[in-house]
Amino acid sequence: MLLSQTLGGAGLAAGITVGALLAQEMLGIESMSGLPTALFTLGSALSVYVVGRITQSYGRRSGLSFGFFTGGIGALGVVLAANLNSIILLFIALFIYGAGSSTNLQARYAGVDLAQKHQRAKAVSIALVATTFGAVAGPNLVTPMGKVAESLGMPALAGPFLLAAAAYFAAGLVLILLLKPDPLLVARLIEDNKANLHHKETEHDPQGLVQRMGVIVGASVLILSQIVMVAIMTMTPVHMKHHGSTLSAVGIVIGLHIAAMYLPSIITGSLVDKIGRVKMVIASAATLTAAGLLAAFAPGESTLLLTLALILLGLGWNFGLISGTAIVVDSTTIHNRAKIQGSIDVGVAIGGAAGSLLSSVIVAFTSYAALGFIGAYLSLLLVPFIIWASVTKRFNGINQEN
Repeated sequence: MLLSQTLGGAGLAAGITVGALLAQEMLGIESMSGLPTALFTLGSALSVYVVGRITQSYGRRSGLSFGFFTGGIGALGVVLAANLNSIILLFIALFIYGAGSSTNLQARYAGVDLAQKHQRAKAVSIALVATTFGAVAGPNLVTPMGKVAESLGMPALAGPFLLAAAAYFAAGLVLILLLKPDPLLVARLIEDNKANLHHKETEHDPQGLVQRMGVIVGASVLILSQIVMVAIMTMTPVHMKHHGSTLSAVGIVIGLHIAAMYLPSIITGSLVDKIGRVKMVIASAATLTAAGLLAAFAPGESTLLLTLALILLGLGWNFGLISGTAIVVDSTTIHNRAKIQGSIDVGVAIGGAAGSLLSSVIVAFTSYAALGFIGAYLSLLLVPFIIWASVTKRFNGINQEN
């Protein structure tokens, strides 16, 4: 599982780094440079629903491997589109490529299936840390992979998608061969055996056992933090290139951003379990707000300040992802979890697509600074919402403070 996450992270990061640049190069207009991220995020919304359904019926191994293989096919499609200079094929391929990114994110739930209640956030974090190694390596391989592509007679920006294809196919193969036994299926058997031992019904009513308020709160945290992160991240490479930054510099900035998204996960998971979901959601809002403001005020030629802004952006997203995921897990049962998780991640993907597409329009008609201010404002909305939800006391398992 950890190996597949590492490979999936490499595939995800490589495509994110140059997707906007490839579209800008092929389209020739900056206002549509957020379209690639929007397309593969919309593709991830569809795929995450399908992966969730497959997982609910057949387990994590079948669902996740299907998603990674689909993402690999999409990455190869992007390479073909770049070689043919076909915008239509590029858009279709990016849509399919989104399956890899959504599957990489869905895999975090596999660590929770067999985790104890007081260790759920930490279990999520272990899967995310494994993603870090591939995610950091991916952007830093942009230039070398570009040279590989050029040596093969391809456009340089097709190179990272060659890496993404290989990484996604390898991740899917690892899951098929090594994820045995399936953690979700094992967890269901354990729960059913416990029910039998206590002379309880083994059939559960999914709707009756779901804590609806908790699901709504967790989903809101995940969606809003995704919108802010994707919006600012998508336009940063274009903003940097517009101010004279090299492709290598862009790769380093995005690599550090993605490291901040995943590397602190073990610490974040422990904090979410120890000091509570609510406090970590507030920490997410504060960090994302700081990232938006710093991005807004940083000069376009200041790689250092933009790097710091992107690191804060990744860290705030990390806080929101782990705390929001823990809230969702607390509010579901093993029998309905995969289906509900898939539905929520559809919302996350659609939110990311909207953030990506709107970010390019905002920057084109206003400025990158305006995008930063809007991101900061949206992040602050998390604070009153999570405090209100906590005060109502209508859901369980969110504020697990000692």
